[in-house]
Amino acid sequence: MSEFSHGIELQFASVTLGGKPVLEDLTLRLTEARIGVLGRNGSGKTTLLRLMAGLIAPDRGQVRVDGVDPFRNRKATLAALGILFQNPDHQILFPTVEEELAFGLVQQGLTPEEAAGRVAALLVAEGRAHWAKVPVSTLSQGQRHYLCLMTVLLMQPRTILLDEPLAGLDLPTQARLARRFAALPQRLVTITHDPAVLAGADRVLWLEAGRIVADGPPGEVVPAFTAEMDLIGAQDADADLAG
Repeated sequence: MSEFSHGIELQFASVTLGGKPVLEDLTLRLTEARIGVLGRNGSGKTTLLRLMAGLIAPDRGQVRVDGVDPFRNRKATLAALGILFQNPDHQILFPTVEEELAFGLVQQGLTPEEAAGRVAALLVAEGRAHWAKVPVSTLSQGQRHYLCLMTVLLMQPRTILLDEPLAGLDLPTQARLARRFAALPQRLVTITHDPAVLAGADRVLWLEAGRIVADGPPGEVVPAFTAEMDLIGAQDADADLAG
């Protein structure tokens, strides 16, 4: 896919938080259309997402999104990359659906009138024209998640980062969102602890203690990850927490 030729690049990128190394010397070039980052809680997945999104800067090394430093050039990054967080309430800012949808477009330089026109057109295309004036607070968790996805799509990024995109949703909502994700033309980088979410991935990276321990097709990486998690689960891995 030539439009994805640059992708996301990390060169010896490291992050330390609270004096503790969280990511260590990561060197990656992510260009595939569907990429998964798999790891258990505490492996550094969320920090990696924040690093790729430009929400934090590396302590050492470099990060580039389509050739741009996402931390130092936020405006250019808006066109290159969008983020869908696990909890939609962490990214919703405005009281009504149309206000929330329009905000990012105005940040990109559109006039309020132009933004309103694009918002109305998207809501019609998505079969949700009746959402325009609805208070965000009245939407269900799944509906707020979908609102955040529409907000990202309006900005037309080339890559979308998905943070545990199906966690906490009921099965019908998961199915609807999974179908929507599969149909998107953008590159998707999915951050998850759930191997089932990555069934359609082209490439999976297994992150453990801030380092990549496996990188390849899902048919190779997912079984290795699952076997290791089964092994850990069979042990009393949390027995020392009280000490």
